[in-house]
Amino acid sequence: MVFRGTITDAPDFDPTTDAEALYNAMKGIGSDKETILELVTSRSNAQRQEVVAAYKCSFGQDLIEDLKYELTGKFERLIVSLMKTSAYHDAKEIHDALKGVGTNERCLIEILASRNNRQILEMVAAYKDAYGRDMEEDVIADTSGHFKKMLIVLLQGTRDESGVVDADLVEQDAQDLYAAGEEQWGTDEAKFIMILGSRSVTHLHMVFDAYEKIAEMSIEDSIKNELSGDFERLMLAVVQCIRNVPMFFAKRLYKSMKGLGTADNTLIRIMISRSEIDMLDIRECFRLAYEKSLYNMIKDDTSGDYKRTLLNLCGGDDDLAGEFFPEAAQIAYKMWETSAMTKVQLRPTVRPAPSFDPAADAQALRKAMKGFGTDEDAIIDIVAQRSNAQRQEIRQAFKSLLGRDLMKDLKSELSKNLERLIIGLMLTPAEFDAKMMRKAMEGAGTDEHSLIEILVTRSNEEILAMNAAYQNAYKKSLEEAIHSDTSGFFCRILVSLVQGAREEGPADEERASADAQELADACNAESDEMELKFMSILCTRSFPHLRKVFQEFVRCSNKDIEQVIRKEMSGDVKNAFCAIVRSVKNQPSYFADRLYKAMKGLGTDDRALIRIMVSRSEVDLFNIRKEFKDTHDVSLHEFIQVETMIGDTSGDYRKTLLVLCGGED
Repeated sequence: MVFRGTITDAPDFDPTTDAEALYNAMKGIGSDKETILELVTSRSNAQRQEVVAAYKCSFGQDLIEDLKYELTGKFERLIVSLMKTSAYHDAKEIHDALKGVGTNERCLIEILASRNNRQILEMVAAYKDAYGRDMEEDVIADTSGHFKKMLIVLLQGTRDESGVVDADLVEQDAQDLYAAGEEQWGTDEAKFIMILGSRSVTHLHMVFDAYEKIAEMSIEDSIKNELSGDFERLMLAVVQCIRNVPMFFAKRLYKSMKGLGTADNTLIRIMISRSEIDMLDIRECFRLAYEKSLYNMIKDDTSGDYKRTLLNLCGGDDDLAGEFFPEAAQIAYKMWETSAMTKVQLRPTVRPAPSFDPAADAQALRKAMKGFGTDEDAIIDIVAQRSNAQRQEIRQAFKSLLGRDLMKDLKSELSKNLERLIIGLMLTPAEFDAKMMRKAMEGAGTDEHSLIEILVTRSNEEILAMNAAYQNAYKKSLEEAIHSDTSGFFCRILVSLVQGAREEGPADEERASADAQELADACNAESDEMELKFMSILCTRSFPHLRKVFQEFVRCSNKDIEQVIRKEMSGDVKNAFCAIVRSVKNQPSYFADRLYKAMKGLGTDDRALIRIMVSRSEVDLFNIRKEFKDTHDVSLHEFIQVETMIGDTSGDYRKTLLVLCGGED
């Protein structure tokens, strides 16, 4: 195994000299924290153990106890953890995750999904030595169901590590996984546990590839469809670690620091446990995934001696070191390959209501609105639980039976965000998109993000229908409106997209290679020439073809397309091209990110929230929910509940959004 850690053995190492330096740093009033952190982070773990032994021999005291006494807070936790062996550190993390009220399931998942057999067996032995208890018994006592069963399988430390692959068994395992999940009603969880918990990494790589050909979707998407809760999170973590351990930890590190507050226990655990193994790879994956160096994210998110220690473990700033790394480019190539092979099964959260009676619904809506007061619950229960086609029938029945305009009645009875949401649901998708485009351009200022989101993610058919609806509603073409409200190259991108003339169909491999080479050559051209070439390909080729283009771009340039766009372009042009790339790669993930940004922080962007929840509820909102949970470690349902509470005093707006959301993950 090639180790790519940031911490290695210090040359000319003398444990007795180090022990004396640490003793001097702690004696007297106060402590020399700078000396402590510099010395501890510039020695390997094996050397630190020698320092611990030398300290006891020289001074008759326990170095770890002295460090605990002298240091405080997160800095103390980090330094003390660095002084433990890897096995004892993991054992303590598992013990802390299990003790007290509640269980830290994410910690259990992270450690047991990512450690090899030797690491697990050493950790189990360390746990027994440190706490006089059996780790397996404690895990059994504190967890349940299939989640518990998989943890116990991983705890055995018996995964096949031979590296020998049986081609027939690969096909059989892929077929068995498909039969255990997507092919049947219900899921045979035991089959997933047996295969994912015991087969070798090399074998499972091939199983995942074979599975995608059989199921026409990735194993990750199947797990999201078939499993739930902590068991789903555990199995996804196992798959992610089989595919790419550094990327798994890069995502965990990002989640530990993003948003308000820092998950310091997670940050400390990962920085310590990977500093001598694969921190360089984690740094590359981090920059590839988040367009920011791990070094700078730690710098922005932490402070003081704690920050300085973490930065030493990180080992360097990749934003300063250079543009791209071959290893990161190879990871990007594989990611695009996986994306190209995967056909995501789009799943809505709103479906046609059974036993539908438009006349009865029309009468019920009228009853909910006449007289004093409005029965919002009745309106929500009908409108949010019918398909859009059914809502159009209700509109017609309302006019035919009652001689009234349902839309006008709803507008007069409802207000604020609830009115905007209900009216949005009652419009046809084309009318709603046209209205959203109009809202993005009217008044002072333009909501460029909305224009990009709509035009990038709609099919040709949807764009042409939206154009017709816009002309009908506002007596002006959408293209004219875009010309009036935007300018420069951004305007040209939008005009290209609004034609609704994107090619459709599969990738042409020969043409994809040529397109990729043209994009790579354009990176060396003048800015205007580069943008024009990117537009001519990104705005016209089919999404399956672009997946192949982006993969080939990595091969011929050693760069990731999105990183190039972010580095070489700016403003709305950059945002538009990045939206195309992200949609090509994983459109539900793109929408999940848009929803998160609409709600996080102070105030909610209700227009964006309404637009996405309405427009995706009958397309892929279930997929978006799963991506949201996977990326942000919180369910979309829970996030909506919390983030819309302040501005929605009646709760009706929130209730409608939650009905559209379709459930808790």
